[in-house]
Amino acid sequence: MSAPRLRATPLPGIGVQYDLETREHRHLSVVAHRDGTRTVNVYRADDPDSCAHSLRLTGSEAGSLIDALKPSHHSPSLLYTTDLGLVAERIEVAATSRWNGRVLGDTKMRTDTGASVVAVLRRAEAIPSPAPDFRLAGGDTLIVVGTREGVDAAATILGRE
Repeated sequence: MSAPRLRATPLPGIGVQYDLETREHRHLSVVAHRDGTRTVNVYRADDPDSCAHSLRLTGSEAGSLIDALKPSHHSPSLLYTTDLGLVAERIEVAATSRWNGRVLGDTKMRTDTGASVVAVLRRAEAIPSPAPDFRLAGGDTLIVVGTREGVDAAATILGRE
């Protein structure tokens, strides 16, 4: 069986459309929008030019789908994984987060999840090993290390959906 062919088509002002024909001759496409969102399209079996279903995903949702389809794939948030079962992942603090302006220790993240915040990326600055009294701000990206379950729980605490 030959490798599937993925065709990329630039969409000026929108992003890039990726088209794939499956071994069952089904047409799928993904539009990677410039704002980071993705649109997944599934076309009708009896008319491969007619879209049967379209699903719009946020950047985070698309990253989660990538992880589900091929866990070894490098998603934008997954930084590293080891045979020991540890992962390092980027988790953003939203401007509307309840943690915006509060100190890291208030999250009780390490106590409740076992995951550790090893650095915070803020604008063009990296803050390594933030202490519990470190004040979080909307737009901060936390580098969190732990088990897959611990990092997922940390993301839940921080409000990532």
